[in-house]
Amino acid sequence: MLFFSILSAAVAPGIALLTYFYLKDKYDAEPLHMVIKVFLLGFLIVLPVLIIQRGLTMWLGEGPLVTAFGISAGVEEVLKWFVLFHMIYNHTEFDEPYDGILYAAAISLGFATVENVLYAFASHASIGTMLVRALLPVSGHAMFGVMMGYYLGRAKFSSGGQSRKFLIFSLSFPLFWHGVYDWILNNTTQYWIWFIVPLMAFLWYGGLGKMYRANNRSPFRLTPGAKGQD
Repeated sequence: MLFFSILSAAVAPGIALLTYFYLKDKYDAEPLHMVIKVFLLGFLIVLPVLIIQRGLTMWLGEGPLVTAFGISAGVEEVLKWFVLFHMIYNHTEFDEPYDGILYAAAISLGFATVENVLYAFASHASIGTMLVRALLPVSGHAMFGVMMGYYLGRAKFSSGGQSRKFLIFSLSFPLFWHGVYDWILNNTTQYWIWFIVPLMAFLWYGGLGKMYRANNRSPFRLTPGAKGQD
């Protein structure tokens, strides 16, 4: 019974957040099978992420900045971005800016869900620990995904230099903030809560704003003034 309780606690946050992002797609809902497919792609990239991270750790060592921004955030965000760019960016279903947010959140939450399950059983975590992880790592991955997807959506529906600029943003911004998140957790042992809670509030505030602006830019929006402000 405890096994299923821990498993449910590990899996539920990712599914709940994915449902939330799916329901926030106001004007042209994506096919559910596509969203699930991308969510499962997040499962599949866990293994290559672990292999690459292990290799980089042996090569580069474990310095605080290298670990946070390169080995952890760098590998995870680059692989998520790579999969999204090559499998989703030019897909016909990516037909409005919010779709970038939904698919990036889906792959991020798929990855976070497997990470959560592995952590739960490797460390014999309690229900309380899994609740904290739902509020921090899983939620954090979701926000990094929103950030990545927002700028992928901007790039998709821009052209020329603007498109290239937003593509760079779609990788560099989530990588940077993911690195900041990891650095705080790895290097502030006593007072980390005083840093991580304001960071998460900032990320959620920015993420909700990006979701609102992406929906406002939908070509399927029927009301006047569809294009929001930057």
